[in-house]
Amino acid sequence: MRAIDLMRLSWGAVAGHRLRSSLTMLGIAIGIASVILLTSIGEGIRVYVLSEFTQFGTNLIGINPGKSNTSGGNPTAMAGTIRKLTIEDAEVLRRIPEVDATMPVSFGNARVEHGERGRSVLIYGVTSEVPRVWKFAVRHGRFLPEGDPRHGSPLVVLGMKLKREIFGDDNALGERVRIGGRPFRVIGVMEPKGQFLNLDLDDTAFVPVSEAMRLFNRDDLIEIDVVFRSAAAGDHVVREIRRVMIDRHQGDEDFTITTQESMLTVLNRIIGVVTSAVGAIGGISLVVGAIGILTMMWISVNESTAEIGLLRALGARRGQVLALFLLQAALLATAGGAFGVLAGIGVARTLRLALPRLPVHTPMPYVIAALALSFAVGLLSGVLPARRAAGLDPVEALRAE
Repeated sequence: MRAIDLMRLSWGAVAGHRLRSSLTMLGIAIGIASVILLTSIGEGIRVYVLSEFTQFGTNLIGINPGKSNTSGGNPTAMAGTIRKLTIEDAEVLRRIPEVDATMPVSFGNARVEHGERGRSVLIYGVTSEVPRVWKFAVRHGRFLPEGDPRHGSPLVVLGMKLKREIFGDDNALGERVRIGGRPFRVIGVMEPKGQFLNLDLDDTAFVPVSEAMRLFNRDDLIEIDVVFRSAAAGDHVVREIRRVMIDRHQGDEDFTITTQESMLTVLNRIIGVVTSAVGAIGGISLVVGAIGILTMMWISVNESTAEIGLLRALGARRGQVLALFLLQAALLATAGGAFGVLAGIGVARTLRLALPRLPVHTPMPYVIAALALSFAVGLLSGVLPARRAAGLDPVEALRAE
């Protein structure tokens, strides 16, 4: 029996029972569509998170007060003697050879007012290094001037959205605004930056870090950001930062160092686990579909006993009969998988149109893997019925008619 004959007979058996075949394919299609949709959402979230964090560059290190991992920690740190981060800490870290820039950061919420307009926004206390450290450019005017970060002037740079809300289309440069009741002079307006993890960076204001500390009645920093020159030197820079900070804090590691690489690695791991979990949930439908194929093929063998006997009597080998029924199962599963892929991609695109902020991304390897998975499910589901058909005795099969 030629391969083309096997294909023709298999397709005829599938097409000859359209309703039963359609219902069987539906089970596979639902499973594949679920896997495609859920993994697309998971992959979209991963791509979204990566783009959110990498917009600030990949050579960025954050230092925060307090140790995130307290296991085996110093008892004095647990007793509440955590030392504060200071501007002096940032100045000392700047002297590490591989460090390109350091920036002390303080922030809080305050109301920005001009005339009769006012808006409560996040106020960042920073230095002149923001454009270099955070990759954040100025559209109009200039950013905060260089100088001693401990003695800043009452100057402010507005985010694009905040400027529009306070000044409308009027020029804001040189104007006075009140932040928390204190006067500041506007010297610049930032380029649009968009949102970072639901934080609108365009609806913020930037003032000197010393002014922010006075504004929010703080004598410490919330964070120190460090930019280093070469990605290859990242581990060395982290070790040097830890050594310098421990020395300044009298031998206590009462701070947390977070690198972009470590943060992205953890996020990738978490999102990967979530994507695998939701994919596995969708895979339950595939199991149901596989059981459907197994049931249909078993019924098909029972209904085709005489035909199998005739094929064997005409010289068909056992391997050919086995291939015939395996091919039927593979056709059913692959056709169902193809419909499932189309349905999954269609629903994913519909979701993306209906909810533009929902990250949905379907990589082509996922599509190929889904089709290969449906083909494999079909073959595995058809093994038992196919072996049963191939093992039938020709005489007994013909007598069954």
